[in-house]
Amino acid sequence: MTAASQRADAVWQLGANPWIWHSPVTAEALAETLPRLAAFGFDCVEIPLERPDDWDPASTVKLLDATGLTPAAVIAVMPEGRGLVRADPGTVRATQDYLRRCIDAAHAVSAPVVAGPVYAPVGRTWRMDEAARSAAYEEWRTHLAPVVAYAARAGVRIAVEPLNRYETSLLNTVAQTLEALEGLPEESVGIALDTYHQNIEEHSLPEAVRAAAGRIAHVQVCANDRGAPGTDHLDWPGFLAALRAADYRGALCIESFTAHNDAIAVAASVWRPLARSQDALASDGLGFLRRALAAR
Repeated sequence: MTAASQRADAVWQLGANPWIWHSPVTAEALAETLPRLAAFGFDCVEIPLERPDDWDPASTVKLLDATGLTPAAVIAVMPEGRGLVRADPGTVRATQDYLRRCIDAAHAVSAPVVAGPVYAPVGRTWRMDEAARSAAYEEWRTHLAPVVAYAARAGVRIAVEPLNRYETSLLNTVAQTLEALEGLPEESVGIALDTYHQNIEEHSLPEAVRAAAGRIAHVQVCANDRGAPGTDHLDWPGFLAALRAADYRGALCIESFTAHNDAIAVAASVWRPLARSQDALASDGLGFLRRALAAR
């Protein structure tokens, strides 16, 4: 074991996203969910901000302090009507303003990262040849750049999440995301890896991590079917070893969803329960990750 891998393991925290139970994640949902996560033994939590006023940062800080959970990231959400590519100027400005609100919220609760597919609405796809793709990446960089500068001033890093082919046609792979990020400052904007999407789009999870090494800003984990990590066929030993070798210093957060929500279930195509209960999805996943990290 290298000194770098020892350092990485020493700072990895394990977290979860309240989307496992709720959407939208309001102040009331956080008050119900965060004590549950703390009781399960999680270290940290992702906090989605679907609408700018879903929760109040000051009250959330008190709740985090009371539960002992660390804020791993604020999660930006891109429904229809938000976008920085192939969007009219008004939509671009409104999306930039929304992302600044996410950055403000992250700064206020001391979350180091704003993560999400911060480029186009989830579910929007269109055909592109090589020239059109390059132009789209240039357009996105131009529109994201002032948001990145705002994040840098706030001490927050943006983590850009590539999604699978059914949810976007713009950024599906680590390689595409690295290409799109060219010219944007590494210290202020990186990649958010999600095992669900990488399992669909990458040849292997470890290879995807190795390709992203040095620019990984956040990591989300779940089974290949969005269920609990470890109840699946993913190469978890290889994935975790690659994260160690990359000296990733952030959190590993379980992101999944409940089927009993019209908005999020449809967006994520979650049509059935993914575990015997939502509590089990979180607690079983946490137990697996603890065992996997201890067994290296």
